[in-house]
Amino acid sequence: MNVQEIDQIFAETAYIRTSGSQEELTCAKYLQKKCEEIGLQAYLEPFEVDMAEIEEATLLADGREITCKGYFCAGSGEVEGNLYYLTNTDSYSLKQCKDKIVLLDGGLGYWTYQDILEHGAAGFITYTGNANYADDDIDQKELRSYVSKGNKIPGVNINAKDAIEIVRNDVKSAKIVLKQEETKGTSHNVVLDLPGETDEIIVLTAHYDSTPLSNGAYDNMSGSIGLLAIAENFAKKSHRYSLRFIWCGSEERGLLGSKAYCCRHEAELEKIVLNINLDMIGCIMGKFLAFCTTEEKMVHYIEYFASEMGFGIEAKNAVHSSDSTPFADKGIPAVSFARAASENTATIHNRYDTLKVMKAGQMKKDIEFVNHFVDRMANAKQCPVKREIPKNMKEDLDIYMCRKREKDKV
Repeated sequence: MNVQEIDQIFAETAYIRTSGSQEELTCAKYLQKKCEEIGLQAYLEPFEVDMAEIEEATLLADGREITCKGYFCAGSGEVEGNLYYLTNTDSYSLKQCKDKIVLLDGGLGYWTYQDILEHGAAGFITYTGNANYADDDIDQKELRSYVSKGNKIPGVNINAKDAIEIVRNDVKSAKIVLKQEETKGTSHNVVLDLPGETDEIIVLTAHYDSTPLSNGAYDNMSGSIGLLAIAENFAKKSHRYSLRFIWCGSEERGLLGSKAYCCRHEAELEKIVLNINLDMIGCIMGKFLAFCTTEEKMVHYIEYFASEMGFGIEAKNAVHSSDSTPFADKGIPAVSFARAASENTATIHNRYDTLKVMKAGQMKKDIEFVNHFVDRMANAKQCPVKREIPKNMKEDLDIYMCRKREKDKV
């Protein structure tokens, strides 16, 4: 795949494609068509996702209306009470949440929600955006089902500038009105098989959906293009291990596509020896990283291999917040590649994630390195990484999957 073809795909997918939307399906079919253009037959595999249509979302702060967006799947209701800014999650601070509408820093994580729910919060407010940006964008957020577990209180999201003003003005009371229709929708994984000499499989993944404000060039059409290029390369040559390419839908809503795949194909997972994931490559700035949810030997293997190839890399044992994680959680060694830029040069999950932060030439270099790595794995007499997840990585997976708190880590 040359730089012109890379730029063309970026241009043709420069639109918002959120989970379960028509635009996400359009992109899935587009990727399927791109596979057909290189002589390969991919298929769409549907899975169910929660959806919602907001009918009304209102936030009053001391009687003044604040522009907001209601949380998808947070139910419907009207709550009013004193406003409390939760700056810390120590025992004393959490006890102050009772019967209050709680303004949260840092978004709505699993444990934060469980804590404020346990301590009797009536509703919640989060904020996104950046106080130093010119825009007043508000991201559309969601109370995920694994977070709520059916226990829902109304919540809204506001812009960071308004959150600052609420605290600056020492707002005393708040009222949230949230009305929505919650339904079920469909998202899709795009799957392509390239059989090898053995029925053991290396699975390659990248997500193609975006967040509600983003065209998602960097996060993660870049990884999706990478998979297309690798598939094109291996369509022309033999390989020992079978290769399965999965362009995952709904990653941005909690890795839903890869989770759905692992759930539906659980009986087949024992044949998978390795997962290789691409999430955010090819941007102009940033260092190339390898997150290895594997035995530590894989970290050193990748470092030595990159040195051999003359390619700069930093490899580490880590659980990456991407589609590699559900595979690792099922006991499959997983490596996730990313080119990580600072927020000053390539930010994500907002309107600034566009082709402007990408460089087709860098994309080509990153893809070439991954291609060589996949070739080494795909043609190995035996996959060099053990098919097991070490104890320390299992504990990190427990934390990521919200089975254990970070503070309880041994």
